[in-house]
Amino acid sequence: MRVQDASQVLNLSRRGFLQGVAAGSLVLASGLPGALAAEPKKYGAHAMSGGLKDDPKVFLSIGEDGLVTLLCHRAEMGQGVRTSWAMVVADELEAELSRVQVGQSPGDEARYGNQNTDGSRSMRHHFDALRRIGASARRMLEEEAASRWRVPLAEVRADNHALVHAPSGRRLGFGELAKGASARQVPARETLSFKPVERFRYIGKEGMGLVDNVEITTGKARYGIDSWARGMAFAVVARPPVYGARLKRFDSSRAERVPGVLKVLPIDFPGIPSAFQPLGGVAVIAENTFAAIKARGLLEIEWDEGPNAQYDSARYRETLEAAARRPGKVVRDQGSVDAALAGAARRVEASYYIPHLAHATMEPPSATARVTAEGCEIWCSVQNPEAIRIDLSKRLGLPMEKVMVHPLLLGGGFGRKSKPDFAIEAAILSRAMDGRVVKLTFTRDDDLHHGFFHTASVERIEAGLDASGRPVAWLHRTVAPTILSIFVPGAKNEAPFELGMGAVDVPFAIPNLRVENPEAEAHTRIGWFRSVSNIPHAFAIQSFAAELAAAAGRDPKDYLIELLGPDRSIDAAEMSDGWLYGEDPKRYPFDTGRLRRVIERVASEAGWGRRLPKGHGLGIAAHRSFVSYAAAVVEVAVGPKGEVRVPRVDIAIDCGAVINPDRVRSQLEGAVIQGLSLAMTGEISFRRGRVEQSNFHDYTIARIDEAPRDIRTHLVIPTGYDSPLGGVGEPGVPPVAPALCNAIHAATGKRIRSLPIRGQLA
Repeated sequence: MRVQDASQVLNLSRRGFLQGVAAGSLVLASGLPGALAAEPKKYGAHAMSGGLKDDPKVFLSIGEDGLVTLLCHRAEMGQGVRTSWAMVVADELEAELSRVQVGQSPGDEARYGNQNTDGSRSMRHHFDALRRIGASARRMLEEEAASRWRVPLAEVRADNHALVHAPSGRRLGFGELAKGASARQVPARETLSFKPVERFRYIGKEGMGLVDNVEITTGKARYGIDSWARGMAFAVVARPPVYGARLKRFDSSRAERVPGVLKVLPIDFPGIPSAFQPLGGVAVIAENTFAAIKARGLLEIEWDEGPNAQYDSARYRETLEAAARRPGKVVRDQGSVDAALAGAARRVEASYYIPHLAHATMEPPSATARVTAEGCEIWCSVQNPEAIRIDLSKRLGLPMEKVMVHPLLLGGGFGRKSKPDFAIEAAILSRAMDGRVVKLTFTRDDDLHHGFFHTASVERIEAGLDASGRPVAWLHRTVAPTILSIFVPGAKNEAPFELGMGAVDVPFAIPNLRVENPEAEAHTRIGWFRSVSNIPHAFAIQSFAAELAAAAGRDPKDYLIELLGPDRSIDAAEMSDGWLYGEDPKRYPFDTGRLRRVIERVASEAGWGRRLPKGHGLGIAAHRSFVSYAAAVVEVAVGPKGEVRVPRVDIAIDCGAVINPDRVRSQLEGAVIQGLSLAMTGEISFRRGRVEQSNFHDYTIARIDEAPRDIRTHLVIPTGYDSPLGGVGEPGVPPVAPALCNAIHAATGKRIRSLPIRGQLA
């Protein structure tokens, strides 16, 4: 059985990769056992499951024809990770980027290190490791060339995919040296030399095309939903309409009469909390997807709807708002907030609401599985293949080494495809078909009805101002069902990682500040969504900052900068943030100067304060997330009937050193579109426990005629590559919605405190 993948970017199995080695290619190793033993506490990549691997014996090979193959173990879902990784290795290796191909590794964290592509950390965790891989390979090639020529190593240098002996002008290509270099010892890490910044040919350069651009743009690339095998069966599942519902009975007699139907069978539901397990239901397996969908519609199913059958998101909002008016668990406390509020010259308060959101990836979840007595293989678009392996090992009773996951291209991820319920369903059905390959597909309705939803939230903030309009007290109550609820029974408080996304780590120079977290019970599956809890926290805090500016009679941009106070580095512990995206607080303090600079840069580029036509307004917002700093200025135009257009958005980011500027810009542009979509129309609502939306006609995203005509991205780039990198994929989203709402206020005088905006200006 062979799953097709015609992409230039290879999906290599471990066996196939090693076969290439046996054929005479160079495979290099820089394994450094014990290098981390001195660390009492691990941070960053080293603290992740599987840790960090930088062994070129695993990741890099050079064929006798000189073709370099780099194995990428992070998912490609439009962020360009394959290209960026190839750029770094090619630069340090002194290879021609056009002669570097990228293969996709199978799922195996013991071999490849952590493979979970989320948290905007693929490059920030691996930049140094990729440089070591390239530098180690270059050194070994140099040593082999020096040995052949019998000259000192110092006289040999790598240059443009070859090794050159400077005094004699002799030259050997990578392929000619590959086999001999592979037998050499790997240089110790401390002996490696790295290219100086001024000699970079690819790192940090504009105009670098994607390594797989031709295949993607011509339709030759293969995504998870494109996987195919001879003799494959196709499946869909009728899942319970309410989270936690169980199957009471079903009648499949009509469904089984549909031509092409092979089998109808129930899938067990493990109960709440369900983690990443399937929701249960009734599966239909057929010779084609059309027959499976048609038969599913003919099933007669009776459900025991369980504890969430009365979940109504409108009433639930009232519950959250009531909780936000009462004291909650104190998660950050400095000064004396109550006394400062009592003595304030003026008090300002507001509540902000964000509903549930769906990931709604262009490619809905799909997985192809083959399960036999010998093991399990899965082909799918997945952000976290190890999660599939772990869950399937338990569910199928197979050892981990018997579960093989082949990640394919993702047509969008946003966090949905790190949750492998769809892959588990496919495997269950293949086993039920005695090892026949089964392709399981979510329809768009399935995707919206049975996702892992971004949390709904109420954020209530109260501030006390002195006579000059400066804040002397700040009280923030954040109320939202937690992601922990899918893992831990009875979890009702936001987790430290959620609170550390903009709530407790607010950087304002306010002497009396308290953050509280009242309880909220979850009634659906809550999951991480691009930028996660930064979205509601940034929406509330940056909207409220503009409200305080108005109360003080100040310019919103100037007031926001004053809230930051003098430039300073704040230790995470000072803000009661014990999480900090898993990073070392000594390397990643909150630098308010960096946040100030992106505010100033985006305001300058956007022409803050410029004259605008009637009905237009500018809004600004800024936020740190994933240890990067971002700010946005949105220009809005509101028509006489309340119709909203966004002619232009400026967005700036300081993510540390930039590896691939084109990919950073594209990520920011995508963040703007997604941020505007969730602000304008994004909403998943529930009634009687059921999701009310079913497709893109009622869960709308910005169409091309609704997108800004002009998105301008501004990169605030420090000099050098010695400071730690930040994230890129997610930090652009949080400031967009508050900047938009602040712009609407500037244009109309109306405050938007509840999302989506749709219909509120009519």
